[in-house]
Amino acid sequence: MTGAELSARIAIARPSLRIEAAIDAQPGEVVAIMGPSGAGKSSLLGAIAGLVRFDAGTVRIGDRVVATTEKPRRHLPPAQRGAVLLGQEPHLFPHLTARENVAFGPRAAGIPRQVARAEADEWLWRVGLPGSGGQKPRELSGGQQQRVAVARALATGPQLLLLDEPLTALDPETAAEIRAMLHDQLTVTRSTAVIVTHDAVDAAALASRLIILEAGRVTQRGDVRDVLSAPATRFAATVAGLNRLEGVADGGLWRAPGGGVDVLIAAEDEASRRAAGDEGAPLAAVFRPSAVRLVPAGESTWTGALRLAEAEAAVPGEWLARIVRIEQTPAGARIHTADPAVAVDVAPDEIVAGRLAPGMPVRLRVAPADVRLQHVGP
Repeated sequence: MTGAELSARIAIARPSLRIEAAIDAQPGEVVAIMGPSGAGKSSLLGAIAGLVRFDAGTVRIGDRVVATTEKPRRHLPPAQRGAVLLGQEPHLFPHLTARENVAFGPRAAGIPRQVARAEADEWLWRVGLPGSGGQKPRELSGGQQQRVAVARALATGPQLLLLDEPLTALDPETAAEIRAMLHDQLTVTRSTAVIVTHDAVDAAALASRLIILEAGRVTQRGDVRDVLSAPATRFAATVAGLNRLEGVADGGLWRAPGGGVDVLIAAEDEASRRAAGDEGAPLAAVFRPSAVRLVPAGESTWTGALRLAEAEAAVPGEWLARIVRIEQTPAGARIHTADPAVAVDVAPDEIVAGRLAPGMPVRLRVAPADVRLQHVGP
């Protein structure tokens, strides 16, 4: 089984959001879509699947135009598009066994019952559920049910597989297992797939290309590694686990106003130096939360700390900020600051030793070797 090419140009008008996006996938390619909640990701998948009507555009799967607003208009029903949509919930038929759930699609396509049941057992083995064919959905865990749902989707031999956050409802360990299984099956079957996800790990593990969708518009697209290493927006930087601050090139440095004082940052790599030399050009400073060092500002109040900072000459790579919240992470804690907005990874003992708390002024430091400067915009 090899997936078909996808070409979709879709515009959807909603009272609070207009979605305009293009999605392309070559046969056997997996494309990931990421974006904030409400950006229109699920609506795009629904439009491709035939569950959501769009206002303008065309969807082609393989050599067939399955929907278009151009004359003559066309809107094939979901069952005739060769696409299967799998969401967060498996939506198995509760009265059927796992085997019968997986065999349902092939049986509907006219395959004899015994052949379909045998193929269903083969698919259950492929997704890691050998011997479970006789169990009903209520007898299976959430992760097992999602495995059955994947098997059911692939058993129909779809030209296109649409995955709408299929791992969101699973615990981290089960999600990792399903992610590995999905990777294996998409690779073996050479399925064309579009996956909507909030997790950069899903995109990196499953897809070759990544589309960032924000407020109904594509803000970045490209190879997954390229997008995550050079995010074009703050959202893309957040999912990549990076800080991204926008400012301008000023005297070979990056400059932006902070909470009453300018913030200066230098970078050492050649590309960053060239960008910083473009005087006045909009620049983004990109660096990892783990590269930032945080120390108390020497004053307990923001006005006091600001007064000290204004009396000192600005030092590139050091600036004043305020803690707005502290989050626990698997490796310790992440502190978020304002003026400017930066994420900083710290060890728990640093929080205790510095008596760090929301509202507290702090000094942040980042070394030039840990910063990349990149032009903002096209």
